[in-house]
Amino acid sequence: MFEEKKKWIIVVAVLAIGIVGGSVGTSIAVATGGDDDQPITGSALAACTAAALAGNPGATVTETEVEHDGAYEVELRLADGSEVEVNLDENCQVTGQESDDDDDDGDDDNEPDDD
Repeated sequence: MFEEKKKWIIVVAVLAIGIVGGSVGTSIAVATGGDDDQPITGSALAACTAAALAGNPGATVTETEVEHDGAYEVELRLADGSEVEVNLDENCQVTGQESDDDDDDGDDDNEPDDD
């Protein structure tokens, strides 16, 4: 009887760890912008987001992308609400940063369409 109870405790503990671990993993994973770009994953995700956030205190990661040449891009929302794209090389070293003015409506006015 004790052995059976011990097995159930272990099973429940493993499931709980899996659920908590999955939740943490989900909160770290960053959604892509709906295109065919691949998000950064694994240790590169941690390294690139840390590097991008180091130069932008108070920012929040909104998107990550693996570029076609193996470099990375981390998009951030700054504390003032503006957005920037941080460009990183294949070693997750910041190579540049620019304002992210993508408003996804196809024009250059940085305003959403009314349709």
